[in-house]
Amino acid sequence: MSKIYRIAAEAVTEKVCELALTANMYLPEEVKRALTEARAAEKMPLARSTYDEIIRNAELAAEKYMPICQDCGMAVLFIELGQDLHVEGGGLEDAINEGVRKAYRNGYLRKSVVSDPLIDRRNSGDNTPAVIHWRVVPGHALDITITPKGMGSENMSRIYMLKPADGVDGVIRAVVETVEQAGSNPCPPVVIGVGIGGNFETAPLAAKEALLKPYGERHAVSAYAQMEERILREVNRLGIGPAGIGGTVTALDAHIVIRPTHIAGMPVAVNLCCHALRHAHGRLEGRVEND
Repeated sequence: MSKIYRIAAEAVTEKVCELALTANMYLPEEVKRALTEARAAEKMPLARSTYDEIIRNAELAAEKYMPICQDCGMAVLFIELGQDLHVEGGGLEDAINEGVRKAYRNGYLRKSVVSDPLIDRRNSGDNTPAVIHWRVVPGHALDITITPKGMGSENMSRIYMLKPADGVDGVIRAVVETVEQAGSNPCPPVVIGVGIGGNFETAPLAAKEALLKPYGERHAVSAYAQMEERILREVNRLGIGPAGIGGTVTALDAHIVIRPTHIAGMPVAVNLCCHALRHAHGRLEGRVEND
């Protein structure tokens, strides 16, 4: 007798709503630790006081249950769907969007999505549709990661279609150039996600996934770990500092995610995020029934 694992669409909606509110109101502990360490490393008095304001802002958001930033972003979700899981009572994508809709309504979060990007930039009114990235994996659970992404930092992100001959130095130049040209626009200090490989559409996704890596965690391959450290050193030499006022620490961290690519190419995408690196993760297990 085979087992069927079921989950209610309503449960998905409630979990997405919960995670969207959590991500917007509470800065992850590891990000707060990064900010505290950056403040300690900062040599300029004005930059140190700016870090104090950034840290206090996160504390007040948690205390008062208010958004960390007025730009509550587009809701970006990474979904891992167990292949043995069956969603009942509605479509999975609809349930996810309903969760986003509910969170942005009930939490009084700013709704920033326009349905038409060019001609009729009318606000959708509920911050949907969400940006959803799917993976089907073995098992019978639903893993949900939500990361509200503001456009101030997103606008400063870049993709470079490099050649393999550009090598490590070419990648480093691309990343440093991106941060230098961005200046104060992405609300530094920034976290830098770098996607190397894949193709034109998958390198940026790898860069966004890189932003979700834990603070201080280096790449498992030593050569890429060394690149992450070099990126941090060279970016912090730019002296942009918190809020762009100048300082010792411009980037809190840098992470690289790699993808297999074509022999003739080496795409490099750089996705920047401001100091409000917001994200939350949840998991729903399917209930089992015998068929």
